[in-house]
Amino acid sequence: MKKNMGILDRIIRFAAVIVIAVLYFTGVLNLTWSIILGVVALIFLVTSLVGVCPLYMPFGLSTRKKSEN
Repeated sequence: MKKNMGILDRIIRFAAVIVIAVLYFTGVLNLTWSIILGVVALIFLVTSLVGVCPLYMPFGLSTRKKSEN
């Protein structure tokens, strides 16, 4: 798959994963929100590590700059 996520996009997603993890481990989230945000965090983590967002593909979106090849 062709990468379609830029550096800033990946950093923002990874930061969101960290925030969700902190909220979970400090006990701020109840069971329902921890499950929902846990799934979101897992998706964000995988997409930020791989550099590909499947939701961008149907729309032809890319946050990756030409110089990031």
